[in-house]
Amino acid sequence: MFKKFEEKESLSSVQQLKSSVQKGIRAKLLESYPHLETHIDLVLPKKDSYRIAKCHDHIEILLNGAGEQIFFRQREGQWMPTLKLLHKFPYFVNMQQVDKGAIRFVLSGANIMCPGLTSPGAMMTPAEKNSVVAIMAEGKEHALAIGITTLSTDDIAKVNKGIGVENCHYLNDGLWKMKPIK
Repeated sequence: MFKKFEEKESLSSVQQLKSSVQKGIRAKLLESYPHLETHIDLVLPKKDSYRIAKCHDHIEILLNGAGEQIFFRQREGQWMPTLKLLHKFPYFVNMQQVDKGAIRFVLSGANIMCPGLTSPGAMMTPAEKNSVVAIMAEGKEHALAIGITTLSTDDIAKVNKGIGVENCHYLNDGLWKMKPIK
C-alpha cells in the first residue's frame, strides 16, 4: 500500500474534521479496538482537532493535533494504526509472530505467507478473517508490519499454504518515513 508512497507526490489534500465526524471516528476506533479504551484520551484527546490527509489510491490518513499520522485506511475500509502509534501503545491490536526467516521479506513489503506463521519460532494469537493484526518477529520487541488477515488463524493452521496476512504498512515504507504535517 505504501511501497511507492512519496509524501510530496502522493498527498493531495488535508481537511479539518468537524467535531461530529471526529466523534464518529473515535467511536468507530473504540468499537474496532476495545483495548484502546483506557488510553484513547492520550491517542485522540477530545479537545484536539483532527485532520484527514487524502492521498492517492483512495488512502486517508488521520492526523492528530500535532500533525502526526496515527491511523490510516483505504477505500472507506477499516481504520488501521500506524506503526509509530503501535510502538507507543503495542497492546491494542492482535499480534502474529513470524519466524526469523520471514523478517527480510516482510520488511520489503511482501505479504505474510501461512508457512511463515506456522513454522517453529512463529506464533499466532486467535484472529478472525479480515482482522487488523500487528506482525511481530521472532526475537524482536516491536512490530515490523501491520496487516489484514486473509484467513482466520484456524484456517491458516489447517491450510498452511498461500497468503495468511496481507501486508499494509511496514517499517521504512513511505508512511513510516512521512514527517508530521503542520
